[in-house]
Amino acid sequence: MTTGPSIHGTATRRTLSATVAVLVAVAAAGRFGPPGTMLLAGPLGAAVLLALARAAGLDAGDVGIGRRSWRRGAAYALVCVSAVAAVYAVAALLPATRPAFLDTRYRNGLGPAVTGALVVVPLGTVLFEEIAFRGVLWALLCRRTGAARATLVSSGLFGLWHVLPSLRLNRVNPAVAQIAGSGRIGQLLAVAGAVVFTTAAGAVLCELRRRSGSLLAPAGLHWAVNGLAILTAAGVVSWWEGTVPR
Repeated sequence: MTTGPSIHGTATRRTLSATVAVLVAVAAAGRFGPPGTMLLAGPLGAAVLLALARAAGLDAGDVGIGRRSWRRGAAYALVCVSAVAAVYAVAALLPATRPAFLDTRYRNGLGPAVTGALVVVPLGTVLFEEIAFRGVLWALLCRRTGAARATLVSSGLFGLWHVLPSLRLNRVNPAVAQIAGSGRIGQLLAVAGAVVFTTAAGAVLCELRRRSGSLLAPAGLHWAVNGLAILTAAGVVSWWEGTVPR
């Protein structure tokens, strides 16, 4: 009578370990691979994670991609995208918050920004991260420890996941540099801030996934925060450089 649960728990632990290993491998590929690596590593990593989940006994509904949740998830996603768009529009118009969008990475015009927002962010960021953190990892942890702990662990790992991408944050964003400062201390403060912020964001995304039962809800908010930020920054930088004398 006790063999079944023991085997079930062992399989879950092994799948959790394999999931973390995939996270590390994809993070390393994105950091050290050539430009555009995540456009391949992201979808491939997501496919591997879904295969691991399937082998562990999870179905489409468990990881948030079941058909029955599509309509509810899409409704949540639409509301989230609309809300983020409104916030960014107001922030870009207000002189006090506009400098936050003056990011040197978006000086190349709207073309690369559109590609980034509509291709790179969905395929290279949102797809893998949602499948990984709010899909497979959250489902495995939820089955083992419950939703609250699943959200806590998933969000913490999501925060740590952003250490590498935030290493240059205080050098490419003047607003971050002004708050955190430059040099090594500024870099550490910027990274710490990014980890704290993304951990909190991860908790919000997990709650959206729990309430909607669908990955479409957190994926919609995730894309809006990243993708619309790129488009807004590109627009603000283009306008700023065209109006401010050099």
